[in-house]
Amino acid sequence: MYVVARFRKDEAGAAMVEATICMTLLLVLTLGFVDFGYAWYQWNAATKAVEIGARMASISTPIAPQIAAAGTATTPGDPIPVGNYDFTCNGATSLCSCTGSGCPTTTTFTLANFNRIFQGDASGTGNCPTLAAGQRPGMCHFFPMLQRANVVVRYAATGLGYQTRPGGPVPTITVSLQNVNFQFFFLGGLLGFDNITMPSMLSTVTGEDLSTSAPS
Repeated sequence: MYVVARFRKDEAGAAMVEATICMTLLLVLTLGFVDFGYAWYQWNAATKAVEIGARMASISTPIAPQIAAAGTATTPGDPIPVGNYDFTCNGATSLCSCTGSGCPTTTTFTLANFNRIFQGDASGTGNCPTLAAGQRPGMCHFFPMLQRANVVVRYAATGLGYQTRPGGPVPTITVSLQNVNFQFFFLGGLLGFDNITMPSMLSTVTGEDLSTSAPS
């Protein structure tokens, strides 16, 4: 009984145990701040990427070339009726689909035109080729972890028309992201945060020249 009572009162090593518990909690908290800060950076980078993508899409040749002949207006300034065409080009499937009365019989997905939006003026191999001097950046240069499969570009007729353009599309262009997961350095394996999907985000602009040779 004396030995048991002595053992219960013995406080040797208590400071080490307390320090271990506190350091573990402090380490998780510190690494959590780092990881969530990095997640916030990813969110901002993705937001900027869709803004750049929408801008590039508005001044680049459409991914589906058939858009050029969709919903033409015979009188300058006449608006294209809302819903006349709605093209959706998905980077995950490398396909473009269209709904509406102004849709062509078939639609094609032109990878070169899609890459113009995704990687800007850069050429070369890899997911995001390095830009040369004077080249315009694409989506991947603002969000390097972005993949082509994450990008969706939509061209829709929303009742717009140009006074000086007798025909041709005046689409509203929306660039959005799909299936993008946050990446965590520490908490991913520790607490299983690897499967947190980034909320959907998009950027919408009005189509301009819809020509690759257009100035930025």
